[in-house]
Amino acid sequence: MSENLYDVAYNLEKALRESDEFKSLKRLYDEVNADESASKMFENFRNIQLNLQQKQMSGEEISEEEIQQAQKSVQLVQQHDKIAQLMAAEQRLSMVVTELNKIIMKPLEEMYGSL
Repeated sequence: MSENLYDVAYNLEKALRESDEFKSLKRLYDEVNADESASKMFENFRNIQLNLQQKQMSGEEISEEEIQQAQKSVQLVQQHDKIAQLMAAEQRLSMVVTELNKIIMKPLEEMYGSL
């Protein structure tokens, strides 16, 4: 890879860090972490998510009990205003990253799409 592409990537990283979407996410993340009960609730939610993702990726079956536990956890965090705002900010930033990925991958899509 040419050095120029690395420079572009680092500039993109810097632009992402300076974006309103990232700044909002960072502020909300800090607010959740500053609130002990919100922080514990969010950490529990993330642990449940990660556990289910790992099981899914390894092909393990997810029990009905685990599904119910995950659903309860989602309901809890959605009812907590700070966490709900954080999750919405995560979603907005995720959409930005998805769009950036589409733009970056466009040359390959054009090349392979024309075969």
